[in-house]
Amino acid sequence: MSIRTDLAVEAHELSRGQADAIDGVKLQKTVHGSISRTVVDITSDNGAETLGKEKGRYITIEAPDLKYSLDDYENVCRMLASEIKSMCPQIDKTLVVGLGNQDITPDALGSEAISQLIITSHIKEHMPGTLDDDYSSVCAVAPGVMGTTGIETVEIIKGITEKVKPDTIIAIDALAGADIKRVCTTIQIADTGIAPGSGVGNNREGLNEQTLGVKVIAIGVPTVIAAELLSDGNLPEEYATLMVTTKDIDLVIKRMSRTVANGINMALHKNLSFRDIESIVD
Repeated sequence: MSIRTDLAVEAHELSRGQADAIDGVKLQKTVHGSISRTVVDITSDNGAETLGKEKGRYITIEAPDLKYSLDDYENVCRMLASEIKSMCPQIDKTLVVGLGNQDITPDALGSEAISQLIITSHIKEHMPGTLDDDYSSVCAVAPGVMGTTGIETVEIIKGITEKVKPDTIIAIDALAGADIKRVCTTIQIADTGIAPGSGVGNNREGLNEQTLGVKVIAIGVPTVIAAELLSDGNLPEEYATLMVTTKDIDLVIKRMSRTVANGINMALHKNLSFRDIESIVD
């Protein structure tokens, strides 16, 4: 069975064979207390082909205690905000897209996250002067999945982008991982956009700068991994693999979606403190 993962750091671990021996791929890891930050830069076609990822920068924040530690929760929010700012230092109007199926808990990260964003575009447009410059213009949408809408997600986002004209799109999605330890403890931020469903073999047209004409930052959290079933060889291939998640997925989706949302809130709304944002969202 080929191991599927949306995480560049895992693709690197599975592909390198020997330490840091992939031409066109640079990896750097730093540790901040219990939280680690790994940067994977894919700089060549060879690196992209080897890892099965688009060329670009992938930053992985791993916090094993995020589900239980309020300190780690705040620190990860701050780290995520810093990464978003570094990828887009000048953000005036942002469209945040919450991908996935809100009726399936492991796939509901995107819709849960946008429900906790500080949305301001309507106020900025229709009531100018009501909000000061600490708040940027933010709008959001949860387009659903093609199985329920009958429309490719990228086509929905194209239409909204043409109307709203954001200078940046942030796409949030649940990912598939390879290591159970990273499920719901890890956040990946990438400047390459996102391909909905790729981690579970359900590829759709990507949401990226090429398809949308706008810079796209992808934020994802692995919520499932593939598990191979043991059998006597008579099990059809399509039934040999299941996508599995943790037993407390309901609780951790709430924590991870809030972490992602507040990281975005801190990045987009200047000079608002973490406590300010927490009080507004509550």
